[in-house]
This record gives sequence, C-alpha cells and structure tokens, in this order.
Amino acid sequence: MPDLAYVNGEIMPIEKAVVPIEDRGYQFGDGVYEFVASYQGRPFMLEEHLDRLERSMRELAFDPISRADIGKAVLDLFNLSGYPRAGLYIQISRGVAPRNHAFTPGMTPQIIMTIRPVKEIPAEKRKNGATAITVKDTRWGRCDIKTVQLLSNSLAKQQSLDAGSDDAIFVSDQGVVREGTSSNLFIVSGGRLITHPLTDNILPGITRMVVLNLCKAADLNVEESFFGIDALLGAEEVFLTGTVTELLPVVRIDNKTIGRGDVGPIARRLYDLLRKQAMAGGRTI
Repeated sequence: MPDLAYVNGEIMPIEKAVVPIEDRGYQFGDGVYEFVASYQGRPFMLEEHLDRLERSMRELAFDPISRADIGKAVLDLFNLSGYPRAGLYIQISRGVAPRNHAFTPGMTPQIIMTIRPVKEIPAEKRKNGATAITVKDTRWGRCDIKTVQLLSNSLAKQQSLDAGSDDAIFVSDQGVVREGTSSNLFIVSGGRLITHPLTDNILPGITRMVVLNLCKAADLNVEESFFGIDALLGAEEVFLTGTVTELLPVVRIDNKTIGRGDVGPIARRLYDLLRKQAMAGGRTI
C-alpha cells in the first residue's frame, strides 16, 4: 500500500493530494495539527490527541467539526496503510478564501491527513544518548496551541544540526528552560524529576502527560516547576519526550557533559515503562 493522504473526506495516494492556493493554513499559518503514532498497528493515545486537537481549534475560534468523523478517518488510514508502526498527521486549516487578514464568514475547515511509516530515532541514540544546544525562544506567545506556525522551531532545529547536535532547547529571555523543538523536556536533579509547568509557553505534550503518570505510578518524585540553564547543565539526567521522540536522554548540552555522560537509570526505567504501555496499547494510567 502506498503512503496515503486524506483530503476532506477522500483517501488517495499521497502524491496526488493537493490543497487550494488560498488555503489560510498556507497563507497565514492559520491551522492546527496533531501527530499520532501506532504500535503494532494500534494508534497510541488517540483520544488524548483528539482532545488536544479540539482544544487547539477552540483556542483559535475555529468552527467545530465532527470528532467522530475525524476519529473514523484516522482509524481508516491506519488500517488501510497496513503499517505496524505508522505516523499520522492531522492538519486542519480555517478554510479557503481570498487573502484577507480578517476571517471570511462561512469558511469550511480544510481537513488534511497523511500517513507514513515512522522514521525511528537511531538505536545508537537510544543507547548512548543525544546532544543538544540551547537557543533563545523566539516562538509566538501561545506555544500551548498546536498550530502549524513552526518556523522558529524549524530554524532552531536546523541551527542545532548545523552545530553538530541533535536538537535545540528553547530558553526564555529570563533564562527559563522550556522545551525542545518538537518535544518536552525533563531533568533529574537530586533524584527528583522536574519539568516546566503547563503555561502558554510550552506544548501540553501527550507523552509528557504519560510520563508524569508513569512517574506517579512508579513512586518517582516529580514536580512541575521552572528552572534555569544552571539547573539544566548541572542535572544528573536530562531527557526529551514526544510522540516519536518517546523518551530520549540528552547526554551533552552546549558541549557540556550532563551527569556521567551516559543514559541514566531513571531515563532507562521510564523508557521501558513507556514502551511497555505503548506496546500494550494502553491509555493514560
């Protein structure tokens, strides 16, 4: 089966999918998206992803669409693709209208989906850990909404690759460490896990939520609080979380070794728990 696309109710090979030139997602970045991954053919945390998609649409004052229809299309694409480990993008724009900053009344949201095999993180990175740089956070002020406005994220990611690292970590003007370019961030300090609290400045990650629940179930001390670069660089462990990232340890940041410079015991334990839950098709604990 070829990689597939869904465009406003029609499923087709991905290379045949097109959207109108005056789609507001293209013209203004006026769109939201989600990314859902499957394990053994089963989408993981689908309802939670749909919850976040609906929230993003509400925050941008989109007209509501049928959750049941979206959910059915998602499952149809996973089933038709036949990929045991697939990644599916859902992207919804406000609609199509002649270019104008103000909304045109009566627009119909454009619903686009694509599905391909997941591009896995190399096993070597899982075993030995990744590297990162810190960058100034230049993103817009509502990072809690999962929009298609990802230019700052893309530039930061490219900056990290140009520097020979795997990712970039956003830091505010006030020195608050926030998250990666497409992932949330945790540190381990004094045996305690810490992650940035949910504010307008970070994405409410689905995997972040799963990891927090895993920590509580495993009696691991975890808190949501602000921390700075000194705490980041002085941490015993650092790891990123995300749908494809899963749980990825970071062993070097800004050319400084984190902890012992290897994958730490807490990251290993949580990764194993996360994979166990994902492979079982489990929902939030």
